[in-house]
Amino acid sequence: MGMAWGGLFLTLGRPTQEQHKSCLAAAGGFNYDAALRGATRPKPTAAADDETSDDDKAATERGYFVNRSRVLIGSGADTFRHAKSALLSWRHLALGWASVEPDTRVKVGTRFCISYKELIPWVWVLLPLQIAYVIDKDGGTSQPQAMMFAFGSGTLQGHMLAGEERFSVQVDEEERVWYEVASLSKPAHILATLCYPYVRLRQKHFARHSGQALLDHVHLLHAGRGPDPLPKNPLGSTSK
Repeated sequence: MGMAWGGLFLTLGRPTQEQHKSCLAAAGGFNYDAALRGATRPKPTAAADDETSDDDKAATERGYFVNRSRVLIGSGADTFRHAKSALLSWRHLALGWASVEPDTRVKVGTRFCISYKELIPWVWVLLPLQIAYVIDKDGGTSQPQAMMFAFGSGTLQGHMLAGEERFSVQVDEEERVWYEVASLSKPAHILATLCYPYVRLRQKHFARHSGQALLDHVHLLHAGRGPDPLPKNPLGSTSK
């Protein structure tokens, strides 16, 4: 059973594929500032630790909250390709309480929903988005530091928030593989406005769990391939 409440699409129980389709049919276009589309695009690894980028400053000045979380996945080309495969199959969002239809294609223009379960038992919310950009760079074994895969999705009308979120895996100069979740957002619904401090905490919680899900998945892929290259205590996050 699906129902609309104040512009949100809710379901009693985990949403079905048909309910995903109904939500997307009812969703409108992007609901955030056109000037900020693509603002979550990843920077070169050398600039990843800069305190605040120009895009972050522009988003903050427009009232958006910027959140970033980075996880060290491991090192080398094989780890990068395992992590990229995980993103393409949405393993980073297979969290039990949040998910995406696993056959959703990662390409510019794809519209999809994240189904999300919150505090109320049996009630799920469907959050519509559209992929705004995809970056796919594979430097091969001769240039592993040039490897990057990323895609960013913008919120659509009918989403609780307005903004953009990016998932990426990238190899740095030391051939370490990083997974990053970066987002900018502000409330787009009265419920999000009233509960925004809690929403911000949940965004950080979501990013951490997404990082752990990807790390666990890559770990499993490596398990039968010799020594485990994965680091201990890999989680790290920053917010601006």
